[in-house]
Amino acid sequence: MAYDRNNIFAKIIAGQIPCVKVFEDEKTLAFMDVMPEAEGHVLVVPKEDAQDILDLSAEGLTAMMATVQRVARAVDAALTPDGILLKQYNRAPAGQSIFHVHFHIVPRWEGVPLAPHGKAMVEPATLEPIAAKIRSKL
Repeated sequence: MAYDRNNIFAKIIAGQIPCVKVFEDEKTLAFMDVMPEAEGHVLVVPKEDAQDILDLSAEGLTAMMATVQRVARAVDAALTPDGILLKQYNRAPAGQSIFHVHFHIVPRWEGVPLAPHGKAMVEPATLEPIAAKIRSKL
């Protein structure tokens, strides 16, 4: 399947759809997931057009992983979870639902179940204070 520049993440990167931004640099963007599985769920995307990790250049992967680590450290410092779950899906049979490569950074607290993936939308106004806490630790 060819890369679809009309996917929601491509539109977020292009500034056509708003997001609650956590971090941005020349090659990557990190923003709050509007359908979080846990409080503080952040998505990291490369700005390169790549459907999945198999399509991403080595340079894009290096930049994305550096941002994943930087943001995961900030999530950990800001929210003090018991653990950090990193998830990345490739192709629909593996669970990918948006076809722009991305990592999920999901804070985990012992005994607190995850919300279902991609089921319940949260208002940006609810996400902004959490994003501000994370940004303060970058």
